[in-house]
Amino acid sequence: MKTSWRGASMVATAASVLVLTTACGQDNATTPSSAAQNVGATAAAGDYGSVTAGAGTGAGNGYGADGSQASSAPTAAASPAGELSVAKNPELGSVLTDKAGLTLYRFDADTANPPKSNCNGDCATTWPPVPADDATAGAGIDKALLGEVTRADGTKQLTVGGWPAYRYAKDVNSGDVNGQGVGGKWFALAPNGKKAGGASSAGLSTRKDAKLGEIVVDRNGMTVYRFIKDKAWPKSVSNCTGACLEKWPAVAPVQANDTKGVEKKGLMGFTRSDGVKQMTVDCWPIYTFSGDKAPGETNGQGVGGTWYAVRPDGKLVGASK
Repeated sequence: MKTSWRGASMVATAASVLVLTTACGQDNATTPSSAAQNVGATAAAGDYGSVTAGAGTGAGNGYGADGSQASSAPTAAASPAGELSVAKNPELGSVLTDKAGLTLYRFDADTANPPKSNCNGDCATTWPPVPADDATAGAGIDKALLGEVTRADGTKQLTVGGWPAYRYAKDVNSGDVNGQGVGGKWFALAPNGKKAGGASSAGLSTRKDAKLGEIVVDRNGMTVYRFIKDKAWPKSVSNCTGACLEKWPAVAPVQANDTKGVEKKGLMGFTRSDGVKQMTVDCWPIYTFSGDKAPGETNGQGVGGTWYAVRPDGKLVGASK
């Protein structure tokens, strides 16, 4: 009897998934969570971003910005770090900086135990490794967390909590955090070596906004939106193409188990008419907004009377539809 009951349960579950899948036009249910980046906000090959003009929309901040920010060469590629400091960022909280006030970053493709850098070649041009020479712990930093790792080229790179530390070529002023969230793999360093701001590890999650209530955010904490001219039934259809898609980057598919707090019904990916893979919530295509420059911003809410933040159940915030 146990075997029969279990078999029946599995069949029923599979059937319910099939019905939902058919209704939404799902065709990519097994997309790996590592692909959870925003289309139009992705980094160049290698997921490390680019400092070449025109190398890709949003390479400057990793959030799908319109690319208007001027690129700059990494002039401080081998500059000593000096005494490290703790800076306060309104969105990220405590952020580690070098003696010049430039933000330090960590790369998800690296390892901390044992320490190892996997950013070389062009990657190291965009993300200059911080030399271990003369780096010291300033106020609020545990000197025991500072270390070094030998890179592939034989140079010594600073580590914080075991994580190799980098600068970002497009950070030119003290306090800049343009590298935050680039490619979904680069994050500002907190003084303890963790990701500043407690960056979400889930492809999609929720947060409580003071004005909008509980809303969906992407892996980088960026607000997720819906376009009322899209369709969800009988299959998902995006009507945001061309210039629209540059301004409203499509959120790429993530696995259902790579989400937190978002209802699972209609939570899947589909293939757009342009061949791009896009994520849906309740079968509705979802996007981020190039006008949101940092986690927590909701500048896309109500734009044109057609764009709205998304609730965990897929419904719109502040719209009748």
